[in-house]
Amino acid sequence: MAPDHPSAILVVGPSWVGDMVMAQTLFSELRRQHPDCAIDVLAPAWCRPLLSRMPEVREALSLPFDHGDLRLGERRALGRSLRGRYQQAYVLPNSLKSAIVPLSARIPVRTGWRGEMRYGLLNDVRKLDKQRYPLMVQRFVALALPPRAPVPLLESISAPHLQVSDDSRAQAMKAHQLDTGRPVLGLCPGAEFGPAKRWPEHHYAAVARHWIEQGGQVWIFGSGKDVPVADTIVAELGELGEQARVLAGATSLEQAVDLLSATTAVVSNDSGLMHIAAALKRPLVAVYGSTSPGFTPPLGDRVAVVRLGLECSPCFERECPLGHLNCLRQLPPSRVIDALQQLESADA
Repeated sequence: MAPDHPSAILVVGPSWVGDMVMAQTLFSELRRQHPDCAIDVLAPAWCRPLLSRMPEVREALSLPFDHGDLRLGERRALGRSLRGRYQQAYVLPNSLKSAIVPLSARIPVRTGWRGEMRYGLLNDVRKLDKQRYPLMVQRFVALALPPRAPVPLLESISAPHLQVSDDSRAQAMKAHQLDTGRPVLGLCPGAEFGPAKRWPEHHYAAVARHWIEQGGQVWIFGSGKDVPVADTIVAELGELGEQARVLAGATSLEQAVDLLSATTAVVSNDSGLMHIAAALKRPLVAVYGSTSPGFTPPLGDRVAVVRLGLECSPCFERECPLGHLNCLRQLPPSRVIDALQQLESADA
């Protein structure tokens, strides 16, 4: 049974950008229940820029292991170094190895979904009914509730809400010689999961062209892997490409978060950056193809989801199993442009 008034809680966080953003829903619920409790999050070091922008989190503890590494002895040693600090642990990943640190830390109550048969490692083991909890955020928040509590409704869940200071935003803009003299459209054309989540570059270019012709500018975000995609978008803009900046591969995650907070609107594939934009409360158009907003939708009041909903989608594959990627190729730029305009009208 969870302690009534824990003074400190440890959360073992997920390893994906979007999942970590959505995990803030759990942190918010824990803060609601325990206003004076310290919440620390154990996660890969790259998560620190996100966690430092979540007001519920006291400290981000680095998990010094690559994804997939077992390193049992080192995990046990890390756990021993945390003994006596926490009364409750929540383990969000479903892997067996993710529960080793809380066990080694001798945290009295260790809560998580059953996952990889973690009896003994966890002592508050929940059995996940995927039909009962269709959304990832419901699964996160449910861990903070009694096992037989009603399913948390989406409208009752506090949406992710990253906070960026004016100073850090200004520093990031200065570092990349950017300004907001013209309205900024952020484009996030990459997707770490695979090609089946990426709307074609020429569609992004058409949206960028329309935005620039209306007096705006475009910033293209992503990792180093997304540079070729970003370069292709700029090349298709011709002379209008002077109003486009490729930030993919040139920013840290911290800078990307801060710069996204300066955008006027964002268009993104289903990706971690999509969830960051939503958590920054930016007007967002999210483009879905092989995946579904029915599991991990971007949460916010200024979000429009655009998808075709073909019979073959969602397939949840990294590459189109039919070889045509029609769920994205046949989704016209006009749909996204219209959605942007509707968001703009709603803000007016």
